[in-house]
Amino acid sequence: MKITLDDIAMHVNGKVIGDPKISISGVSEIQNSISNTITFLGNPLYKKYLATTKAIAVLVKDAALLNGKNGIVVNNPQLAMAKTLELFFPNSKKIEKSIDRTAIISKNAVIGDNVKIDAGCVIQDGVHIGNHSIIGPNSIIGENTILGNYCNIFPNVSIYNNIILGDYVTVHSGTVIGSDGFGYVTTDNMHYKIPQTGNIIISNNVEIGANCAIDRATIGSTIIKEMTKIDNLVHIAHNVVIGKGCLIAAGFAIAGSSFVGDFCTFGGQVGIAPHLEIGARTVVAGKSGVTKSLKGNNVYSGIPARQIKDYNKRMALINQVAKLREQLDGLIKTNLDN
Repeated sequence: MKITLDDIAMHVNGKVIGDPKISISGVSEIQNSISNTITFLGNPLYKKYLATTKAIAVLVKDAALLNGKNGIVVNNPQLAMAKTLELFFPNSKKIEKSIDRTAIISKNAVIGDNVKIDAGCVIQDGVHIGNHSIIGPNSIIGENTILGNYCNIFPNVSIYNNIILGDYVTVHSGTVIGSDGFGYVTTDNMHYKIPQTGNIIISNNVEIGANCAIDRATIGSTIIKEMTKIDNLVHIAHNVVIGKGCLIAAGFAIAGSSFVGDFCTFGGQVGIAPHLEIGARTVVAGKSGVTKSLKGNNVYSGIPARQIKDYNKRMALINQVAKLREQLDGLIKTNLDN
């Protein structure tokens, strides 16, 4: 399929600079560019690669950056890049009903239209799988679990009993949904396990990365709301509520009964203590430790997490103390020498 610069511009709602009829063969990174592809400048740190890029065209926010090169001017080059990739890798594969002969499916399970169930899957009693969903090889769907339409469950996923997934939910390999929460009562030097009797509700358009663990509630529900995107190696404990549209990077862990508002962003390896409330549109920088509830619409960093302005002031003060110590040591040495 031939795709021109003009075709891409129409798809991303951008303005062509240069020759609109040049043929584009694909998308490449600006620092590792390939001839006849289109690239993008999303991060200003990569501006240094513009002069030497082999790409035939560039997606940019400012036409002046092109400096004679072919390109497309858009408000958000990274978003335009994502839409351009859709042109070259369309997700138009039609799902047809296919059940591998090695799959074990309960006679009491309800399987929707055009569902694909791969080799080695186990579908237990009372499961309901919505239309056009895919269950990858060796995945297990526990009793009375409900999957909506167009769900994509990758290989080796374990979804325990009584879990609810909405429409267009994607779960990547190795993830476990519905494992017991970490609940014990200690008395007389004995740890008594608290039965974890609740469930998990995952709303529409949620994507969960590989090797994540999402615990069922002790009582009630662990909840992940619509459009939230979760990276690999994330742990969400029992009775946690994650708001809609959140972005959660790898290594994130949140303890039980904490609440996260809508459209929050968490960097890698952030940890959140139990029973806290994180306000909407909070941003927490990577490797931060949240030990108390946070007001929304702020950026936080550090251990314990503080508003980033306060954190930066404290770090600057530490540097100043170190310099003062050096000066003091110098004065002491001078006095001793005299």
